[in-house]
Amino acid sequence: MAKLIYANNISLDGYIEDERGNFDWGISNDETYAFWTGFQRPIGTYLYGRRLYENMVYWETADAGGDQPEIKQEFAQTWRAAEKIVYSRTLQAVSSASTRIEREFDADAIRSLKESSVADITIGGPELAGQAMSAGLIDECHLLLNPIVLGGGKRALPDNLSMRLELLGERRFQGGVVHLHYRVIV
Repeated sequence: MAKLIYANNISLDGYIEDERGNFDWGISNDETYAFWTGFQRPIGTYLYGRRLYENMVYWETADAGGDQPEIKQEFAQTWRAAEKIVYSRTLQAVSSASTRIEREFDADAIRSLKESSVADITIGGPELAGQAMSAGLIDECHLLLNPIVLGGGKRALPDNLSMRLELLGERRFQGGVVHLHYRVIV
């Protein structure tokens, strides 16, 4: 059975984007790109909310001209290799291969996907991940904690949710970023 993994860059005070909707504050260098690429390589399916998908679809053509550094070309190839499911009531069409739209979050459908998948699944977008957390579907969290305080914005974790976690590992990166790997305790 596949694991459902919530993975995200977050600020020290728990936000994935600032009050203006920007997420360009995260520390991004070759070391973190290599980490994310290695992390995503074995993932079979990405579950996205609309806004995150619209940001990530850049990788569908990112290395088409060959002008991207090799580390980013690798990430683009890894991203394109996975299936993608976008949860949106408003998105009319997708602009990437191996992608479909689902109009509603369906916990039973995700349970079935976990049972039938041979590769792990990631879920991105805090609202979508929050629904999965509330339904008890998340198995692990991988958080890249960035050394910045935003003071507001979109929270990485939903309010009014209680969930116990066990720390499985940590790793420090250049620039002060720390990867925290947790298992959800059921």
